[in-house]
Amino acid sequence: MTGPHDDRAFLTGLFEAAVDAADPFRVLARHLPKPPKGRTVVIGAGKGSAQMAKALEEVWDGPLSGLVVTRYGFGAPCASIEIVEAAHPVPDESGLAGAERLLQTVSGLTADDLVIALISGGGSALLPAPPEGLTLADEIGINQALLRSGAPISAMNAIRKQFSRIKGGRLAAAAAPARVATLIVSDIPGDVASLVASGPTIPDGLSRTDAINAVEEFGISLPPAALDFLRSGKETAPQPNDPRFAANSQAIIASSAISLEAAAVKAQRVGMEAVILSDAIEGEAREAGRFHAALAREVATKDRPFRKPVVILSGGETSVTIAGGGKGGRNTEFLLSFARVVDGLEGISALAADTDGIDGSEDNAGAFADGGTASRMRTRGLDPVRLLLDNDAWSAFNGIGDLFVPGPTGTNVNDFRAILVR
Repeated sequence: MTGPHDDRAFLTGLFEAAVDAADPFRVLARHLPKPPKGRTVVIGAGKGSAQMAKALEEVWDGPLSGLVVTRYGFGAPCASIEIVEAAHPVPDESGLAGAERLLQTVSGLTADDLVIALISGGGSALLPAPPEGLTLADEIGINQALLRSGAPISAMNAIRKQFSRIKGGRLAAAAAPARVATLIVSDIPGDVASLVASGPTIPDGLSRTDAINAVEEFGISLPPAALDFLRSGKETAPQPNDPRFAANSQAIIASSAISLEAAAVKAQRVGMEAVILSDAIEGEAREAGRFHAALAREVATKDRPFRKPVVILSGGETSVTIAGGGKGGRNTEFLLSFARVVDGLEGISALAADTDGIDGSEDNAGAFADGGTASRMRTRGLDPVRLLLDNDAWSAFNGIGDLFVPGPTGTNVNDFRAILVR
């Protein structure tokens, strides 16, 4: 590694190793449940669920049928499992129809039947199913308020499940008495299975009170109808000790922790020391960017707390409290903040990207940054400070040609960050 392009190739290789470790074609087979006496019905939702369905068809010994909902552009060709696409991160009519069809798919099953649920991140937005008294427009308003809030994904999903006929274990309850085996690609810091996609097949003990507390803690401005519904106490979610779930099982088949370990091994194989800070970093993206930059600066200038050369890895899901009107995602915002702190320092290169291949609403997974990033922006007439204040990190990196665009990956284990200090 002798220059910026070599460093970027190295960082890209680590990203690819992380994604490969979460590839359902590599990991799904070892987690399969026992075949049933009766039918095997497949359901699923999330940005990686179509690839999971395709992988399942390749390894399952027996007939399958079912339905999976994924994001537009994230589909995969399947022989017997139907794939439908819907909007993410803001729900739409296709997602509403998909949620209704999933409920129909699991109705009328018997105790001899098996439901295999393929769940990955993004399923919350893909499965709008507002309860009686609320509409799709209300659920869209809820989702937009959550996205603007900067609340951690765990808090957002705890709130989302209160406004649904399918989340919070309700889909598995609808499948009873059939056994439900849930296979999960986790995008949740800490890998809490019931929070992935707001847990359509896995209940948790979180209550309406917990959701109300989260709304107040993070200052979330829910639509009035949604807030009234939340405070009404209606439609209580089933609890984990509900007998309908007694025979069910769950397995996390891929996660940020597994992917970071794979990236670390990849680095070490080419003689680069690798350290993993955490697989569960949350909080404001720009604050996380400043912290990572301060750490990289300390290593670059003082050889502590790690000796260079080293690659520093981290995962999790940061958030962005939207105050401006720009374009961008949490990974580009992280890097724009990072670039300001390492401005002028040589020997530091970074990649931050969403492992599903899409950061925010544009076509990039993230971007590259180094000690010259901010200077290159200023040379192009771009003000890093102003663009960060306007939540317009996409325009900042697009303006200097440093976006990272691998395309949809077919999996989703959250954010991947790698910082190389030479």
